[in-house]
Amino acid sequence: MPEEDYHFTPSSQLMQADEIEAIAKTFVAQGVNKIRLTGGEPLVRKDFADILKKLAALNIQLTMTTNATRLHEFVNEIKAAGIQFLNISLDTLQKDRFILMTKRDQHEQVMRNIQLMMDNGIGVKLNVVAMKGVNEEEINDFVRWTKDTPIHVRFIEFMPFDGNKWNREKVITLQEILDRVKTEFEFTSIERSAHETAKNYQVIGHKGTFAVISTMSAPFCGDCNRMRLTADGKMKNCLFSTSETDLLTAYRTGADITPLILQNISDKKQALGGQFTTDLEKIETGALHNRTMISIGG
Repeated sequence: MPEEDYHFTPSSQLMQADEIEAIAKTFVAQGVNKIRLTGGEPLVRKDFADILKKLAALNIQLTMTTNATRLHEFVNEIKAAGIQFLNISLDTLQKDRFILMTKRDQHEQVMRNIQLMMDNGIGVKLNVVAMKGVNEEEINDFVRWTKDTPIHVRFIEFMPFDGNKWNREKVITLQEILDRVKTEFEFTSIERSAHETAKNYQVIGHKGTFAVISTMSAPFCGDCNRMRLTADGKMKNCLFSTSETDLLTAYRTGADITPLILQNISDKKQALGGQFTTDLEKIETGALHNRTMISIGG
């Protein structure tokens, strides 16, 4: 969350549970077979359980990205929805650093909930934003966690968004992450599946795996098939797209949103929303146009 006071969108401007269900059905009718709830933090919505139940009935693969602080309150609902994997955001294993980053003393609760999910047969993928001067010395600590635990750690290159104080000097690239892991571990690569955003690896003899989402240094735009729907019903064809399509307003007026969805996909840029290249030295954050990550959600 940003340091300053943040203006939250009024509830009336957000998709309601029945609207989420109806719009999701339209996507499913066009061939979508996987839906991820993310945010923001999906578990803070008072109607989360209702949304989960509605989406679980759509005969798609349902998953979620969460900060894990409230997972213990929804174990039964998550299992009933058939969720098999969760992505959990965790940028540090150190309690003091966790408090500094999140402004909340919930590190122990998060660690308990990660174990709780695994104890209930739900796979866990950790999303770790790797940043120089912040947590780079913990990279091998995360990899070490995969030795006896069937957990999947995904290091994410630091990406520029409004308000996140992105600086090219903070980016730890794919190669830099692998070079650091090589100082302690011997690992092999795992074949990449179609449309996958992560480059996957496994340390020899480890139960778990690790990966790198190399958006900045080696993007995967060529076969990325992800679409994002914000909490206020705007469709983005790329995390970095400058334009959005207002599906919620169209739906509320009774319009057919299918043509809007198809046009949005057709308008997708070749790579990285058309905003920048992989030459980090040439990225000017002042020239980028996008929401903050917490308001993109999806």
